[in-house]
Amino acid sequence: MDIVASAGADTARRRRRLTTTIKDSLRELSNQLSLLNHHVGAHLELKDIDLDCLEVIARYGPLSPSSLARRAGLHPATMTGILDRLQRGGWITRDRDPEATDRRAVAVRALRDRNSELFRLYSRMNTSMDQICAGYTTAELELLADFLHRTTHAGRDATDKLAGD
Repeated sequence: MDIVASAGADTARRRRRLTTTIKDSLRELSNQLSLLNHHVGAHLELKDIDLDCLEVIARYGPLSPSSLARRAGLHPATMTGILDRLQRGGWITRDRDPEATDRRAVAVRALRDRNSELFRLYSRMNTSMDQICAGYTTAELELLADFLHRTTHAGRDATDKLAGD
């Protein structure tokens, strides 16, 4: 019985260490991606928050400024300056929203004209990701995709709860 209990304790200890390693790695990944995004933004003369908002617009747009503020976790009053900078830089356009009952309503949408600049600046990371993924089987990639999806969902839930406090 002692051997079984010892093996169980070793397994539990190993699992805790692996879980801690995963959490530490995710924190480091978050830091590295923040640094990468900061450098990409600097090359494009965009503030970090501008690049974040551009990503949200490109992914979920067209959006109203208030919807963008909610998705980005920002106060709506800060959106005007961000959108002005993005529009001046040729990254977005603000068009009248034909579906809105308020004739003043606008929809913000990303312009594709400058995408090649973004792709160029992220190309090393994208190439590295392709090389890393090539080393995994389809089943392993499915497992990783599920883990990342669930982790993203957990992060979104934690953010929503914290924002509601």
